[in-house]
Amino acid sequence: MKQRVFSTNVYSPEAVARNETLFTTANGNFGLRGDFEEKKGCRHKGTYINGFFDSEPIVYGESAYGYAQNHQTILNLPDPKRIEFSVNGNPFSLNEGTVQSFVQSLDFVRGVMSRRVEWQAPDGSEVRVDASRIVPFAYSSGAAIEFCVTALNKPVRIGLLSSIDTTVHNLGAEDDPRVGSKFSSRPLIIEDLTSANGSIRFTASTRNSGLALAGVALHDCSVRGSETASLLSGESRTAGGIGTVSWECVLDSGESILLRKYISYESGVKKDLANEGGIRTLAERAGKTAETLCSSGFDVLVAEQEQFLESFWNIASICVEGDDECEMALHFNLFHLLQSAGRNGTTSIAAKGLTAEGYEGHYFWDTEAYVCPVFTYLEPEIAGKLLEYRYSILPAARRRAEVMSLKGALYPWRTIDGEETSAYYPAGTAQYHIDADIMLALRKYMTAAGDAAFDSSCALEMGIETARMWMSLGSFIPSKGNKFCINMVTGPDEYTACVNNNAYTNFMARENLLFSIALVERFGRSVHGVAPVTDEELARWNHAVREMYIPFDKNRGLYPQDDSFFDKPVWDFSGTPKEMYPLLLHYHPLVIYRHQVLKQPDLVLAQLLLPDAFTLAEKKRNFLYYEKLTTGDSSLSHCIQSIMACETGDAEKGLAYFEKTARMDIADMHGNTCDGIHTAAMAGSWMSIVYGFAGFRDYGGKWKFNPCLPKKWESLSFSLLIEGCILDVSVRQDSVRYALRSGNKLSVWHRNSEFVLHSGDAKVFSLKRELRAVLFDLDGVITDTAELHYRAWKHVSDLAGLRFDRSINERLRGVSRAESLEIILAINAKKLAPDEKQRIIDTKNAHYVDLLAGLSEKDILPGIREVLVALRNKGIKTVLASASRNAGTVCERLGIVDLFDGIANIDVVQMSKPEPDIFLEAARIAGVWHTDCIGVEDAQAGLDAIRAAGMKSVGIGTSLSGADCTISSTAELTFELLERLMN
Repeated sequence: MKQRVFSTNVYSPEAVARNETLFTTANGNFGLRGDFEEKKGCRHKGTYINGFFDSEPIVYGESAYGYAQNHQTILNLPDPKRIEFSVNGNPFSLNEGTVQSFVQSLDFVRGVMSRRVEWQAPDGSEVRVDASRIVPFAYSSGAAIEFCVTALNKPVRIGLLSSIDTTVHNLGAEDDPRVGSKFSSRPLIIEDLTSANGSIRFTASTRNSGLALAGVALHDCSVRGSETASLLSGESRTAGGIGTVSWECVLDSGESILLRKYISYESGVKKDLANEGGIRTLAERAGKTAETLCSSGFDVLVAEQEQFLESFWNIASICVEGDDECEMALHFNLFHLLQSAGRNGTTSIAAKGLTAEGYEGHYFWDTEAYVCPVFTYLEPEIAGKLLEYRYSILPAARRRAEVMSLKGALYPWRTIDGEETSAYYPAGTAQYHIDADIMLALRKYMTAAGDAAFDSSCALEMGIETARMWMSLGSFIPSKGNKFCINMVTGPDEYTACVNNNAYTNFMARENLLFSIALVERFGRSVHGVAPVTDEELARWNHAVREMYIPFDKNRGLYPQDDSFFDKPVWDFSGTPKEMYPLLLHYHPLVIYRHQVLKQPDLVLAQLLLPDAFTLAEKKRNFLYYEKLTTGDSSLSHCIQSIMACETGDAEKGLAYFEKTARMDIADMHGNTCDGIHTAAMAGSWMSIVYGFAGFRDYGGKWKFNPCLPKKWESLSFSLLIEGCILDVSVRQDSVRYALRSGNKLSVWHRNSEFVLHSGDAKVFSLKRELRAVLFDLDGVITDTAELHYRAWKHVSDLAGLRFDRSINERLRGVSRAESLEIILAINAKKLAPDEKQRIIDTKNAHYVDLLAGLSEKDILPGIREVLVALRNKGIKTVLASASRNAGTVCERLGIVDLFDGIANIDVVQMSKPEPDIFLEAARIAGVWHTDCIGVEDAQAGLDAIRAAGMKSVGIGTSLSGADCTISSTAELTFELLERLMN
């Protein structure tokens, strides 16, 4: 692993707050913010335990039934990192004296945060400080610090003091709703604090949440490099809420004083401890853990940590040749995810990990949508524990459903212990989609890791209860054709709230119901504590799946984000200055809600999570439409946009979005890294690599890849753990290699080709375009029926009293009948009833079919039969992609039906040219990946459609623009020309 250390060699007071976040060390349970050991010069000294919080009633100006009752905030715990020293009486501080050199680093392979400072005291004495910090993954409650001061230029008297500071507190609330606590009184009550015999101990309990805490710090201090220097132990004492142990010595130049500090913080629920000796039991556990750490020693802890991380990076490491900064950011992000994820089944991963108090340490749906996929394929045991947490709070979800007049279970939008703690229901409780997000993550996990990886009864219980929630939330609405509708919900986009039929929500609810049905069919209809699923209930679930209402605009081929989204004006982006973003801090929610504007992808996210629910043409249209409406105010935005840009054929745009998400915290892209890392964005950077540039899709138990690299990257390599197999994927600009490093066998798809790998096998595919299919328009390419169309339109126009001439006819090239009539009517400024329009269309078509009777082989355009025969002989597929519903009839008249492998016509696609639908459908019929196709067209709309489909194009006619190859007549179209074009 090349990029294994993140570091900075510049000390800047302005960067302190950000760096405190970036250099955090944690193990999923216990976290030490990356603040300096000395207090002066720090912005916020933070110490956290995952899920250790206190609560306080939410104060509403006007409350109502069902509002969330309590704030929950992760607590900043007594600071065990505190170490101060003085040089000849001068306190060490980076803000005083002279910093001669400074390096701070986070080693992803050793799991150690280190700092080296060379400092000159005001009296000219020079010392070097070497401080290292580790929070071992092997000890969930433990940490250790190694702190060494070395005299450099002359003898110095060193006074060294180590503390646990219980006076620290959470940051207070600010105007930004994402930051700060709301406590009216001190939430952590220190019950006991002692310092004696070189150790510091304390016990504490929360004011309202019923949690208890015990902490211990043991010390090992010595002088190195001298046989004569003496170490004077000072007093162990407590004062002002700080427990301390101190030492003093005189060092000659080159001598060092070395302190090793071993820390353990144990927490628990007070009522659970009542029968086990109470908080004293926690204190004993903390003491034993600290003693174990001390007896092991710092070097052994580092060696064990390195061994643990070697196993992780064996699968998780990523290589990006040509972009070291990107590779560094990816490893940084993955390391922080590993540090942040709960792994005991009763905690999850907070939005800010264990780095700070942003979002109050809450767990969101981001965990399941963004983080779970990472661990599902890198460390499935962690993914399983994150999902176990959701099962552990199922009772609270049931209570919340009851409050919301629903059946089953409704998971909270933001929480720590399972209770809903979002005070703003329009963008909180209304996000019912969280139930489906959790269940989709569970489905993917059980598919990739196997059914046995998660307790089947737990999965069944979650499936039944979430299905019941959806069935009680939605209803069959007569005005919507008796479709199953879900009203008054909020999707992932928090800038559009409390709407009917949010498309993402409805898609995901359908998926949730499908999974619940599958769980019932697989594991039975009953589980402990839950009413059995009856035949009638199961039938209702299936009916809701079949009749789920999905909003869709047929005229534009777009999925509106919800029923009313397209009825709103578009936000005035050009008139909104940069300093007014994020919008949520500068505009009232109602102002935002009444516009087409997104905080983050919504419908576009559904396209990633449920890829088989959308055609590629739909994905392209939706992505391009919503892209221009998406502010990126949410850190969840960029990775999804990166992935969709890659899927829709724009790897360079994908890279631009990827760089924003990958460097979100390292580069402080949103200016708030000081408040904690963005765990979902960090997971999103991995998703951008795997789901974006590698084109991985994991829906329905099929492992599919469609790689594409940006130009600046030479190669991309990563690994996935699937079905117990380690799959290594290496993508280069012109090829991709899939290799099964271990495991029995694995079925994999490269684009639309399935293959099986056994252990040790490898298979390489070219990513170069290969001529495998040619897709032809009909009119003007195979034969010239333009004159027949003109005569047919002229006939019906005369009958209807509409002006029609050859110039108008030119505007109809490549356009469907219905659209052609709309053009004619618009030119004539005339409106007709729908039934009258259909009558004219039918009359036109009937007259056109009559005219077709005169067609024969002599009407095939020059060179076309020859090129069709040549393609057939070379094994190249040929498909007609015509807007004409009479394409089959025309081919029969021309005697060339047997020269085509199929016909894609306008009836089976949503949008006509210049949209790409018909050419993508033609590629599907050919069974060929769309980039391995060439389209041949004579109309500008058709050429635009080919280009939008991501295919190479041949344009017939000198007036066309944008073709990859232009010829003046069909006589110039040959197999050799097509082959040269593709190569």
